[in-house]
Amino acid sequence: MTPGTRRAVGLALTSLTGLAAFVIVAVLAIILFNVVENGAGGVTWTFLTQPPADGMMAGGIFPAIFGTAALTLLMTLAVMPVGVLTAVYLHEYAPPNSLFARLVRVAVVNLAGVPSIVFGLFGLGFFILFVGQGMDRALGHEEMYWAQPGILWASLTLAVLTLPVVIVSTEEALRAVPMDHRTASLALGATQSQTLARVVLPGALPGILTGAVLAISRGAGEVAPILFTGAAYFLPDLPSHLNSQFMHLGYHTYVMATQSPDVEATRPLLYATVLVLLLLTFALNLVAVIIRTRTRRKAAGAH
Repeated sequence: MTPGTRRAVGLALTSLTGLAAFVIVAVLAIILFNVVENGAGGVTWTFLTQPPADGMMAGGIFPAIFGTAALTLLMTLAVMPVGVLTAVYLHEYAPPNSLFARLVRVAVVNLAGVPSIVFGLFGLGFFILFVGQGMDRALGHEEMYWAQPGILWASLTLAVLTLPVVIVSTEEALRAVPMDHRTASLALGATQSQTLARVVLPGALPGILTGAVLAISRGAGEVAPILFTGAAYFLPDLPSHLNSQFMHLGYHTYVMATQSPDVEATRPLLYATVLVLLLLTFALNLVAVIIRTRTRRKAAGAH
């Protein structure tokens, strides 16, 4: 291949890549413009602080905002320790030819490809009907207490859904820590556990937080897994216990779009709800990104 041909091929590939990126950004911009144009006028203080009213054709969405934020927080608290510890075992402790480690990696890859609705059925069957009923029998509850949909089971279902994201991103972050750092720590007399806690994990923390950001992005907008495990059609009260049902912005959007008796009257509230959901997701991501950036700067300053 002549130099001129190589330049032409390179230019063509660069142009195609730039065009694909432009199309993606353009589609996102059109969607955001449409949502902001139709929903910005409906986002008022009353809309953000009041429960739905008049068959969800009036009022606000505060219970849905609270439920979405609480669900995402519980999901993050559940998935991060399990995901990080699994990745640490796979990368730091598992033997290179470990059959168990290979099986775990295969399971993680397959888990990432399972449709989200299947996770909802899994949460219903395992967490509610198996774990919940077992807890009720063990604790002597005569009526269903844990064996019913609730925010705890919904958050654990989303934790299982986002587990592959956390494991893969954490393992990549651990792999990015230079081996020389581990070797130097061990040569100075530190044990493997001390090296992991004081050298490896601090160096991999920005990448681990990246996994948290991706998990929040994935879990905050999911609706299918929580349909069976805790989301309520209409519930003006806030969840007060781990077994309480809750409203969710994504599910609330689905209900208004498909179950409203007056679509035209509901449309402004629907666009406003979608806008709030996007803003809440962006805000959660922004907080995680800020924490990650500050952690990375502190790590760079320490080195």
